[in-house]
Amino acid sequence: MHLGDLLAPNAVLPALKVSSKKQAIQELAAKAAELTGLPERDVFDTLLQRERLGSTGVGAGIAIPHGKLPKFDRLFGLFARLERPIDFDALDGEPVDLAFLLLAPETAGADHLKALARVARALRDPLTAQKLRSSRDGAALYAVLTQAAASSNAA
Repeated sequence: MHLGDLLAPNAVLPALKVSSKKQAIQELAAKAAELTGLPERDVFDTLLQRERLGSTGVGAGIAIPHGKLPKFDRLFGLFARLERPIDFDALDGEPVDLAFLLLAPETAGADHLKALARVARALRDPLTAQKLRSSRDGAALYAVLTQAAASSNAA
């Protein structure tokens, strides 16, 4: 599985302006709803429920908010580079500036976990993270993400 299978070029936000974790989740849910046709409230509630189980801030400035939705038929990714780092209750206590939203069908099972692992592996690569932090353009961010996925697949 490549990140290009999860992520469309129009699902990259190069400079998301948010000041809190809740606002970040709201903005990501709104954009995901726009791109998938899912009700925004359903996406937001699903993401918030998952956050209540434990932060999806995985450390090193990275968050991977995710959730499973009924009546959804595919894996969907959305990447955002935050304009300013925010507190996300991350495992390492560091603020988050890179977020990858992942939505999956309720029945996804192992595919959802494989996709989460692929996203985490790509974003936690120090060179990839550095390139994402230095890119300001959506097309450049998309290229970094899809190339990162391809090179980590080869490993």
